Amino acid sequence: MALVLSGGYEEAGDRGSLRVRPGDVVIHGAYEAHLNRYDADGSEVLNLALPWWSESPIPIMRIEDPDAVARVAERDPQEAAAMALSLMHPVRPDGTDRSPDWPHELAAALQSDPNLRLSDWAHKHCLAEETVSRGFQKVFGISPSAYRAQQRARRAWRMVIDGRNSLCEIAAQTGFCDQAHMTRGVRAITGKAPGEWRRQVKSIQDGPDAGQAFSYA
Repeated sequence: MALVLSGGYEEAGDRGSLRVRPGDVVIHGAYEAHLNRYDADGSEVLNLALPWWSESPIPIMRIEDPDAVARVAERDPQEAAAMALSLMHPVRPDGTDRSPDWPHELAAALQSDPNLRLSDWAHKHCLAEETVSRGFQKVFGISPSAYRAQQRARRAWRMVIDGRNSLCEIAAQTGFCDQAHMTRGVRAITGKAPGEWRRQVKSIQDGPDAGQAFSYA
């Protein structure tokens, strides 16, 4: 989690575009990618580690007294993280502050459907494919096709560690050509193949911390 102590910035990445200010808490899932554009005066941010398997459905939360958390973090970062989790609440009903222009609309569409055909989306919105590619990259720092590939691979990774379906089934459900294609995609963003992740999750489930849950207040 990234707790904004002062200043502000815009984050554009896997959750779309978020505008944050002091007191906001941005929750990043494992292997999320994003580009930050800081205000002219900069920003002071406190980063606190969360378990790698945790992920909030709401990407941005708020704490009314961020300095209190910062003071606790000086002596115990883990205690500060627990404190932040107990104090934070959604900023707005959907927890977001998103810009309404078309690059952000496309990002949201790709998050919902990583198999979305970019040419179809461009045609539907009366935009040239070249305009879509250039405009999206200007906001997010990567092309829409790369963003789509990243979304697909990360969705597959979440399903892999969930452990409910076979790797072959996950590859088909997430739009990969085959399991080998999925393996390359997952390894590209995490550094490990799906099979390695399955073994790691199993070792955690069979270990002393089996059954440990993690949730957001």
